[in-house]
Amino acid sequence: MRRRFKWDKKYLYWGITAFLVIAAAVLFYMLLQHLPDVKKGLDRIMTILAPFVWGLVIAYLLLPLTRQLERLLSSKAMKNAHMKGKFARVASIIISEIVLLVILTAFVLLILPQLYSSIETIVVNSPEYYNKMSKWVELKLEDHPEIEQYVAQALESMSNQLIDLVKNRLLPSMGNVITSVTTGVYAAFRGVYNLIIGIIVSIYILSNREMAKAGFRKVLYTIFSVETAERIRSGILFTDRTFMGFLSGKLLDSAIIGLVCYIVCVILKMPYALLVSVMIGITNIIPFFGPLIGLIPSAFIILLVDPIKCLIFVIFIIILQQIDGNILGPKILGSSVGINGFWIMFAIILGGGLFSFTGMILGVPVFVVIYSALTTLIDKKLRREDLPQDFETYARLDYIDPATREVHLKKTEP
Repeated sequence: MRRRFKWDKKYLYWGITAFLVIAAAVLFYMLLQHLPDVKKGLDRIMTILAPFVWGLVIAYLLLPLTRQLERLLSSKAMKNAHMKGKFARVASIIISEIVLLVILTAFVLLILPQLYSSIETIVVNSPEYYNKMSKWVELKLEDHPEIEQYVAQALESMSNQLIDLVKNRLLPSMGNVITSVTTGVYAAFRGVYNLIIGIIVSIYILSNREMAKAGFRKVLYTIFSVETAERIRSGILFTDRTFMGFLSGKLLDSAIIGLVCYIVCVILKMPYALLVSVMIGITNIIPFFGPLIGLIPSAFIILLVDPIKCLIFVIFIIILQQIDGNILGPKILGSSVGINGFWIMFAIILGGGLFSFTGMILGVPVFVVIYSALTTLIDKKLRREDLPQDFETYARLDYIDPATREVHLKKTEP
């Protein structure tokens, strides 16, 4: 007599799992075989969606300014509460978008051509600058020929590297940017199209941000359990606070430093005041290494023209960075990003190595988020094991009894 087959959900589960694993392996193999086509397709999709990406970035960057303006206008607007809120929302978005357009226009029409002109002047006059600098070194170090030879070699090497960087990388890049903005029909049209659609998308997002947030929460609680959804939501909020606080604070801080540097350089009649100020301001966005990265090429550019003014410039930048690091930066960014200097340096080096300049800027906030997530998981695991979570205990720890979980600390010497 035949036995009747008993259906077991366990077999169905393992069968579906095996099928999904095999299907994923086949898909992955096909992906590797057609990787160039896949990359081309993804690039095509990203090109189509570029305006929406621009819109999301613009909305995210303008959100803090929009909130501040809306809060300010709400307190000073008309008496009707509904009209007050509506007017404040519309006015704050319009003002924020105008500020963005003014900054972009000033950069493209005023700053970028002057930067290009300054860099071009450096390339054209570089032989004259080098000869002048060499004569100055010979005059000052004529009694010390060994030092003079070493300084002359170092100066020649730095000059060649700077000229190579400017002539072969920076100048062509800026030339392409200016050409695409002014004469490149397709590139200019594409850039203007992306910007216009991006601004429209950002206006829609900023004006309907509560609805977008509500829709996201609805989907989140539909897909996940309440506990998981709350953890995801708190993680997203922490990531947003970290990135927004860091990026907005660093951009404002660097803009102030660049503006102050330009004003002082104009007063002191420094050569290439706009160029070195933009370099100082942009590199100041990078934590830890930024001031040094901006100071070295800026000082060398001034050194080629006037060594005495170069010394004055270096002293001024050191004073300015001290003011920024001890007064201005903490006021804007807060007391700390939450990790010590070693991890900040690690995040910048790793981010810069992987993603160049963008990685150096975003490496710190990304690492803060990862570091905080790992810290939360570690503390959660320690709580589950009924173990202490503070660093002080582990700094003085001798051993933990595996049976009783009793913590034994090292005896402090009298």
